[in-house]
Amino acid sequence: MSNAKYYQFKPFNVGRFVVWGAFALVLLLAPLLFKSSLAMTVLSQMGYTIIICLSYNILLGQGGMLSFGHAVYTGLGAFLSIHALNLIGAGRLPLPVSLVPVVGGLAGAAVAALLGWVTTKKGANTFAMITLGVGELVFAMSLMFPEFFGGEGGISSNRVVGKPLFGISFGPQIEVYYLIALYCFVCTGAMFALTRTPLGRMLNAVRDNPERVEFIGYNTQVVRYIAFIIAGFFAGIGGGLTALNFEIVTAESVSAIRSGGYLLFTFLGGALFFFGPIIGAMLSVLALVLLSEVTKAWQIYLGVIFMVMVMFAPGGISSLVMMNLRVAGFGKWRRLWASYLGLAVTLLVWLAGAAAMVEMIYHLQLDAGSGDEVKFLGTTLNIRSTNTWLVSAALFVVGYALFELVRRRFKLQWGTIQEEIEKELHRRGHT
Repeated sequence: MSNAKYYQFKPFNVGRFVVWGAFALVLLLAPLLFKSSLAMTVLSQMGYTIIICLSYNILLGQGGMLSFGHAVYTGLGAFLSIHALNLIGAGRLPLPVSLVPVVGGLAGAAVAALLGWVTTKKGANTFAMITLGVGELVFAMSLMFPEFFGGEGGISSNRVVGKPLFGISFGPQIEVYYLIALYCFVCTGAMFALTRTPLGRMLNAVRDNPERVEFIGYNTQVVRYIAFIIAGFFAGIGGGLTALNFEIVTAESVSAIRSGGYLLFTFLGGALFFFGPIIGAMLSVLALVLLSEVTKAWQIYLGVIFMVMVMFAPGGISSLVMMNLRVAGFGKWRRLWASYLGLAVTLLVWLAGAAAMVEMIYHLQLDAGSGDEVKFLGTTLNIRSTNTWLVSAALFVVGYALFELVRRRFKLQWGTIQEEIEKELHRRGHT
């Protein structure tokens, strides 16, 4: 028998109310706990990146549409927002600054409506190639029309314009953060609600079995097209918040690199679960802001992580979380904690050796003019020292060997536990 009746009471779902209440509380208290300017920057970027990754997941996770051009809608939303901000500053647009992201959202939806009908004619690989072509087309236009895109320097503005509303001028970063947090909460709630609507369910059906959807009388292109416009709207809101946060928008905002970043981190977070893109968005900011400060070779690590996730956890981090919650729900996770600890320790040893060699090779090939020493994670590595290379190689080899031993033991334990869970489900009458 399901335990849902103990947590769900009509007309309210208590569990869901607690989750959303906790989400709002985290958004509210985060800047009070982390007060540094770096923390405020990271939190602000996480807020609008969550919106953008969730909007991308409307296409990828819910609709099965792999897009290589999502930055077109975030970027154009950002450009329209920055132009709107300049019009407000010139006194030609009577609009409060707090509604500028809505301008970006409407711009994103309008562009998606314009380009979407052609883009969504087909799914799968055809859709992906069309989005790639559209992305490259818009990026080329950004260099051809400097009047709108501002050329290589982009378009800049000042968010402290117009009359302050309730004393809020959006000058201090914390005021901008709370505006981003408000939009983040509302947009996240709206996109979650979309997954529970008939349109959201039909979008899932189009993803899973488009032929059957056509057979029962629905037009799969119309379903994809509507979802495409909705995704463009929320992407534009995220772009508008980006414009407010940085007060400048450049051609890089519509580039293929930016689109690839949205794809990469949405995939890493996990496209199969709603909260997966939220994890991916947080990882993207941590990688771009913090990891890039730690090492110049951060893109190498990011690429390796992506390949490892594709090979061993294609469902993303959220799928790993849900699988472990399932094990914990049957009271069997305590049998795995020792293996997880062993995996963590041996993985750290393995990665320490690998990272040391990556840092030294990177320095030797691209930054040798700055000296023979590399500072990395509180240690100093000498690229000319044989001992340094030997120790790094030893950590790499020994760490990998131990990790592989622990991993095999863990795999056997995991398989046994899954068999026990399936037997338990069968005993309870589940199929």
